[in-house]
Amino acid sequence: MRNNIILNADSYKFSQFNQYPEGTEYVYSYIESRGGKYDETLFFGLQAFIKEYLVYPITWADIDEAEAIILAHGEPFNREGWEYIMEVYDGHLPVEIRAVPEGTVVPAHNVLVSIINTDPKCYWLTSFLETALLRAVWYPTTVATNSREIKKVILDALERTGTPSDIAFKLHDFGARGVSSLESAGIGGAAHLVNFMGTDTVEALLFARRYYGAGMAGFSVPAMEHSTVTSWTRDGEIDSYRNMVKKNGKPGGIISAVSDSYDIYEACHLWGTELKQDVLDSGATLVVRPDSGHPATVVHDCMCILAEHFGYTTNDKGYDVLNNVRILQGDGINIESIKEILEVLEASNFSADNVVFGQGGALLQIVNRDDQKFAMKASAIRVNGEWRDVFKDPITDPGKRSKKGRLKLIRTEDGTLTTIRDTAAMSYPDQLKTVFIEGDTPLNQTFAEIRERAQI
Repeated sequence: MRNNIILNADSYKFSQFNQYPEGTEYVYSYIESRGGKYDETLFFGLQAFIKEYLVYPITWADIDEAEAIILAHGEPFNREGWEYIMEVYDGHLPVEIRAVPEGTVVPAHNVLVSIINTDPKCYWLTSFLETALLRAVWYPTTVATNSREIKKVILDALERTGTPSDIAFKLHDFGARGVSSLESAGIGGAAHLVNFMGTDTVEALLFARRYYGAGMAGFSVPAMEHSTVTSWTRDGEIDSYRNMVKKNGKPGGIISAVSDSYDIYEACHLWGTELKQDVLDSGATLVVRPDSGHPATVVHDCMCILAEHFGYTTNDKGYDVLNNVRILQGDGINIESIKEILEVLEASNFSADNVVFGQGGALLQIVNRDDQKFAMKASAIRVNGEWRDVFKDPITDPGKRSKKGRLKLIRTEDGTLTTIRDTAAMSYPDQLKTVFIEGDTPLNQTFAEIRERAQI
């Protein structure tokens, strides 16, 4: 059973159909990032929302359900308006949504999405859809943006000290258990996979395949967890590791072993002494995973122990790369701790090749709409055949000043994306493309295309 799009709105939206000026015909609104943590955003996620919620027409049952709930809730219900959509459009919503192609990196303060009603009798529908449409944009775009900013940090370190071509597997998604829902895992997990190819969030794979035609968008490796280590008891810790190598270590493969159930430093010595030959004989690369303590300190100290036992080679950039073993830090990871870890390793002459990062809640859950100050605002309205500018300009917060008029996103001669009024006498083509109109989806974007656009 699909969600009722009529009920995918804030309560106060239901009272707004009769609040516009007499003679209102069209309402035009847009979505932008008004700035925030980063000065640009990686746009992603709208196509999935459209395919899940908008391509399916509303039904008479949807109208009946919504009316009963909203009237009991204390709000008026625009049954006449919804019945008109059923009778004239067979339940398809008479709006046009235009958006920048997904995967596009857009400077803040620019239009990303626009929406306008296509039937003057449905002028109220544009802003009614704000709640659902804005949520569909801000969350995946913010996750994708944060993931890409981390990618910049890691790539910069790899370019100085290691192998930049390894970037795709340097940030692994551990966020599935830390999000609010299965849907969030899919949406946010796929947003991360625009930038990287490592994930343990299976729903992200399904999301990328279902809505973007991806074959296999991400990959993982056999990995231990604390329960599989501690089930052998502390006296059997070494046996748990030896069993992992025996059962899962294969030539050319990777195995990940969380090793801080008791003493991470003692475990590193075990890996490098009593278990070293097991690792070498398996032909696999061992990934030792600390999961507690101060990230930069623990990673550095474990790196030194493993380098002592496994040895290392010095690459053509003059930095040391461990033989047969790497470290995965998946606790306390965010963009700041990643910077610190990489700086500490570089200062000790260790290449960034030696470390992989895993991120959970900070990747998929510890984000909010204000990180990039997302907003959807009406900027133009047509009343009795005449267009008017619509905008807000609060004296108490100039940062919330909104744009005026119908808008275009253009690319200037130097390649910069910038927003102009649609009435401006400029020949630049609009970068916003129609992605939905009255039930149709003229533009189908693939995951591969999106990844290509998002490349650094």
